[in-house]
Amino acid sequence: MTKFIFVTGGVVSSVGKGITTACLGRLLKDRGLKVTIQKIDPYLNVDAGTMSPFQHGEVFVTDDGAESDLDLGHYERFVDINLTQLSNVTSGQVYGAVIRRERAGEYLGQTVQVIPHLTDHIKSQIRAIAKQDAADIAIIEIGGTVGDIEGQPFLEAIRQMRRELGADNSLFLHVTLIPYVGPSGESKTKPTQHSVRELRNIGIQPDILLCRSRRPLSKEMREKLSLFCDVAPEAVIEGLDTESVYTLPLTLEKQGFGSLVAKRLGLDGKPNHAEWEKVVKAISKPKRSVTVAMVGKYMALQDAYISVTEAIKHGGIANQAAVEITRVDSEEIEEHGAEKLLEGVHGIVVPGGYGDRGVEGKIQAIKHVRENKIPFLGLCLGMQCAVIEFARHVCGWKDANSAEFNSKTKHPVLDLLPEQEGVTDKGATQRLGAYPMRIMPGTMARKVYGSARGSERHRHRFEVNNEFRPELEDKGLVTAGVSPDGKLVELIELPDHPFFLGSQFHPEFKSRPNRAHPLFREFVKAAVKYVGKK
Repeated sequence: MTKFIFVTGGVVSSVGKGITTACLGRLLKDRGLKVTIQKIDPYLNVDAGTMSPFQHGEVFVTDDGAESDLDLGHYERFVDINLTQLSNVTSGQVYGAVIRRERAGEYLGQTVQVIPHLTDHIKSQIRAIAKQDAADIAIIEIGGTVGDIEGQPFLEAIRQMRRELGADNSLFLHVTLIPYVGPSGESKTKPTQHSVRELRNIGIQPDILLCRSRRPLSKEMREKLSLFCDVAPEAVIEGLDTESVYTLPLTLEKQGFGSLVAKRLGLDGKPNHAEWEKVVKAISKPKRSVTVAMVGKYMALQDAYISVTEAIKHGGIANQAAVEITRVDSEEIEEHGAEKLLEGVHGIVVPGGYGDRGVEGKIQAIKHVRENKIPFLGLCLGMQCAVIEFARHVCGWKDANSAEFNSKTKHPVLDLLPEQEGVTDKGATQRLGAYPMRIMPGTMARKVYGSARGSERHRHRFEVNNEFRPELEDKGLVTAGVSPDGKLVELIELPDHPFFLGSQFHPEFKSRPNRAHPLFREFVKAAVKYVGKK
């Protein structure tokens, strides 16, 4: 029988539920348990695909094409599992499903209500992922903050599940904030007390509190939280900020977090953290350092490119290198030039994106790295910008562009995918999820992958225009990877460059701290070599 852990958050949003959930998943996996994780988002969007990065950070894509919350990236990276469409549930999905069933006549004679119809569907989705993955443990994170009106049906659903599952097969973990009040120099427990009281009003009593704090919790604070929140003193876990999130699982384990959860649920198995300890050692004791610039247009928001940022760090771990990531706004490059803003970096990554804002800055950055032989990795739009730059400055097509940005150009070297013609809906209509590819012999890409085949996750509408491929290739642009039928370009590279690779797909979604994606591993390796040459 699957045992369920329900994670809620209080006091403020973005309190760290996703990282906490991911850390707990790692600690339980290291005990030999099969873990699956689900994120429930109370917003009415059907998925995260149509939201701006400024609203909700990056959109994470699964193998089966779900456009999901970025927390799924944390789960996959920490637990090293591949999640699915069932791993992200939203209010939009739940309400839509119940309304469709009502219209189809499945509730004839009944008054359709939040309880039991909505809550029953929520419970069915929670049970479905546990069944799909045949999991020993299913960790369910409820998005938002306790007290949010849109989250109430989900909290009611997990309250009901506790009654149905029994106390031995379910656990409530509440992640909260202990704010530090400046002038008085005190850490305050009152907000956590109020948050727990809000939960208890719903009928949920937390079993464990994980308290985010800038300062260590004193014995008196732990005792106070234990008394007023009705949890055991050892069930008050301290969540201090750390320099690297990858040290957190072992930090929490030292406090007995994993053992506490295992004991509470009656789970056996001694932890084996050898793999994770190796990751932490590589982070804490690097043998070298490099500086990598990430050039994009959402630089003010850390979460906008979080998977790319983490994948670059994974490349550093694989090369025992500390990677300093410099975030460069591509619009600033348009104004001040690439040479000035990219001075002193040892490698450049241009990530994906949509729209023409900042594109010319990305193209300038790519021209700079191509001409100066600086290691380069382009991802999705980053690869497309590399094709545009090559077409303009090597092929001599001054007006070369993507049809996405200039529909009147005579050289649309990137054009809409054929299946995208006539598509009007914006949600879940792109080329999404994992697709196979062939990697060409004799290419750098073949050497990087060490294989003739690959499977990578996509999220795009535009592709390299096959009309211009022969001329681009004649001038030296190498098509290093293609779809199995050869019609779609998956990888491009330049042969006379130490490392110049672009991918139409998003390799960052498959990278892990314990096994970096080969493109990021070899990119950082090339950056390390570039340091040695300077």
